[in-house]
Order: sequence, then C-alpha cells, then structure tokens
Amino acid sequence: MLQVPFIRQHTEQVKERLTVKHFQELSLVDTILALDDERKKLQLEFDTNQAKVNSASKEIGQLMAKGQKEEAEKLKQSVPSLKESLQPISEKLASVEKELEDTIVKLPNLPSANVPKGRTPEENVVVRVGGKRPVLPATAVPHWDLAKKHKLIDFELGNKITGSGFPVYLGKGARLQRALIAYFLDYNSKAGYTEIVPPFVVNEASAFGTGQLPDKEGQMYYINEDKFYLIPTSEVPVTNIYRDELLKETDLPIKMTAYSPCFRREAGSYGKDVRGLNRLHQFEKVEIVQLVHPETSYQVLEEMVLHVELLLQSLNLEYRILNLCGGDMGFASAQTYDFEVYSAAQEKWLEVSSVSNFEAYQTNRMKVRFKDSAGKNQLAHSLNGSSLALPRILACLLENNQTAEGIELPEVLHSYLGFKNI
Repeated sequence: MLQVPFIRQHTEQVKERLTVKHFQELSLVDTILALDDERKKLQLEFDTNQAKVNSASKEIGQLMAKGQKEEAEKLKQSVPSLKESLQPISEKLASVEKELEDTIVKLPNLPSANVPKGRTPEENVVVRVGGKRPVLPATAVPHWDLAKKHKLIDFELGNKITGSGFPVYLGKGARLQRALIAYFLDYNSKAGYTEIVPPFVVNEASAFGTGQLPDKEGQMYYINEDKFYLIPTSEVPVTNIYRDELLKETDLPIKMTAYSPCFRREAGSYGKDVRGLNRLHQFEKVEIVQLVHPETSYQVLEEMVLHVELLLQSLNLEYRILNLCGGDMGFASAQTYDFEVYSAAQEKWLEVSSVSNFEAYQTNRMKVRFKDSAGKNQLAHSLNGSSLALPRILACLLENNQTAEGIELPEVLHSYLGFKNI
C-alpha cells in the first residue's frame, strides 16, 4: 500500500509511474489527496473542540478549589454541549478515514525505474538465456502422454475425485514430486533460508497484507463459514509471520523458505494452454521470502534471481529470464523477473518462477517495521520468489529427458528418488 505523504510530495511522479503499469484510474490519486485534506480538517476541528472540553474541565476544577462554586456550576452547563459537538465530528472523521483507506488500497505498487515500458507479455525484456535445448527422438510426446504411458499422473482420476485441474500423482510420479520438493528445500536451506511449515489457509488480514485482497478475490478459494482463504502461495502466510512486528535492524535480512500446496481458481482458464500440468487449480511450490533493509532490496533481488538460476542449471533445463514490462506486472510488485523453461515436446516456453521486489508495499499493509541505528522506525522491504513451482518443472523434466528407452532424470535428483530413470 502506498503512503499518503509520499503521494502528496510526489503526485506527478506517482501518476507517471502508474501509467507505466497502464493503470487507468489516475483520478484516484487526486481523490486520495482530497480525502486526506478533509481528514486533516476534521481532525483539527475535533482536536480544537476536545481542547475546549479539556480546558473547561480544568477550569471547573480550579474554580471549585478556590471555593467559587457558583462560577464552576455555570461553566459546567456549557460542557455537555461541547461534548455533544464531538460525536458528529468523530463519526464523520471515521467515515472519511475508512473511505481514504478503501481508496488507497485500489492503487497498485509503483513500478521501479528498472521496469521496461510495455503493455503485453510480448514486450517483456529477455535478460539472459541459459541451458541447452535437448534433441528429442522422433517418438517424443508431451508430458500428459508420458504420464499416462508410465502411470505417473492420472488426470482423469483427479477429475473424478474433484474436478479438472486436480491431478493424482502415482508411483514414480508421486516420488518425483516429493523428490523435487525435498531437493528445492535443501537447496534453499543451504543458502541460509530458514525452512517454515506454514498454515495452508489464512485469514482476511493475511490475504490483505500481501496484496491478494482486494485485488485477487476471484482467484482464491474461500471458506465461507470460517472466512478463511486457501493460500495461492506460501508467500502469504510466511510473509505475514512478521505482521505488526517491530524488528531490530540487526534482525535483517530475514530469509525463509516453505513448501506448500497452492490453490488457484484460475477462472476462465481453458484450451490447449492449460492441458496436463500447464495450469492447475492445485499444485505444489517451494517459495523463498526475504525481509530486508530498504537500502539493499534491489541487490537482494538480483541475488535471489541468481539463486533460482543456479537451481535451474542444476536440473539441466533450458531457461530464459525476463524483466517484466509495466503492463505485465503484478499488482503489488515494484519489479519482477520471470523464469521460463523450454518445453521441447510442446515447443513452447513455460513460466516456472517469478522473483519480485515489493519494496514497502506489502510491509506498509502489514506494518512490518524495524528500528534503525538512529532510533527511527522504518518499513522493511519484502521480496519473494518461486524456488520452484513444480508442475511445469516436472512437465519439462519428463518431456526434455525422454529417450527411446525411457526418461533419464537429472543426477542431482538420484539420491532423492532412489532411481535414475523411468
């Protein structure tokens, strides 16, 4: 969430940066400032009247102490009307404050100066490409056919039990899924990330804190009776661990990693682009989250990108890193790098990770602060990244490693799997 003082001091800059994200409701900026002006006016009026009440009460006490009872009683008669005047001002002030809060959360985060201009995914900037594209045998098929042939994943069974987008992993397919989760967590832990097992459902305050609300209600599954949300990623509960906390500067950076199932309604998704593991309603992902000093957040962003890149290299997958343009960025992000892996059988790039710097957008919502060396409270910066999302990684591992004899799996997974091939 943006801060009103910053919007007031940099109004034109805020509007200019919002246009980079192709945000259409720039008039909200002026509405926010007008509401803040009204809030200040009402607060001053309330404080002035409250001061009159306090002054009268003090004077009554002084008169009584001096034995001037008649004067005190006369002054007492004016106090009720003063107190009554506070109630409508207080109610109006609360209403304006609520309207201001409801309006400011409609503004997305401002994109950093490093974000390229553009509206569509085609305008994202390729930062670098790595890995080697495999040469597949003439008999190569997409992962959904491989999964059926080797009895690794049953999509029809998942449809029977729940619905489309909820696959059932079987035998070596389930083992491969578990091996990837364990490998990713170990890789992150060795890099200094503390492993967390968070709740997989969150309350409204947590969903609001990381920016899922009010922007993404339609993408989340909601439990009506308890007013809980199934998490779209472990970023939500993990980042909220430090909601409403005042940290020490020496506590930073805080590095956390977590595995979780992820639940996304993905309303309106259909067609060949969502076949197999390409897009699911339930999938598994390992996440990395950092809370850092504002001065280091962009350095940390690059370090997290390198961390994910090396992980992909260890799996021998061809990948590319994209700096997302303003029009393709998330609501809460200040800058995002996407990782895509090449699916050789489908002959297309599949997104497998996003690494984002949210600056103080999330931490302002969550009130995650630290006391700096000067004794001043500052908002920390938050970052997160997929390290990694499993469905498309698993799809590409199956497709890109298929041979005439079977599927040869990367060496780094052998000790986790207990087998080398399928």
